[in-house]
Amino acid sequence: MESVIEFCCGFAQLRSVRTMQAGISTDIAAVVQQARNGDRSAFEQLYHAYSRMVHGILLSRAPREEVDDLVQDVFLLAMRRIHTLREPAAFGAWIAMIARNRATDHHRRSRETVELPENLEAEDSGEREALAVLEVVRRLPEAYRETLILRLVEGMSGAEIAARTGLTPASVRVNLHRGMKQLRKMLGEDADA
Repeated sequence: MESVIEFCCGFAQLRSVRTMQAGISTDIAAVVQQARNGDRSAFEQLYHAYSRMVHGILLSRAPREEVDDLVQDVFLLAMRRIHTLREPAAFGAWIAMIARNRATDHHRRSRETVELPENLEAEDSGEREALAVLEVVRRLPEAYRETLILRLVEGMSGAEIAARTGLTPASVRVNLHRGMKQLRKMLGEDADA
């Protein structure tokens, strides 16, 4: 458990920009409709309400150094295509799917890179440990990976994850519980190796 806490603290320091949660109207459908009608402040509300979720989804699927740019790509794409959203109240699930698809597209288009030897790194050991734990989280099944990153890295509550992603609160609780159990096991195995 301490490794997970260290991961959260260490990784939080890695983020160059932390998106702050802003209040959003409880009637998401109305805000989406305003954004559809060209109201940029309404789309800004959507950005502030969902950017942490999108960041977490992308972080679970794409290289850390690419995530901030991919978040911007997702929201630009969403702004251009918001008129295609059939059910405005489903904005969270819709933008989550855009983020997942964008991460998949990124992998298809990215070129293979060569890792530099560790002795060339200027990173501190805390950052290196946080990145190592992130790689362990990325080996978890998709459902666990996303919910754990949204909870541990993005700091979202279970209820907030459910509301933003369209999952049921029970599914989020199960995914978090099972994901933490698998993460603890994997971290224990990695420590033994």
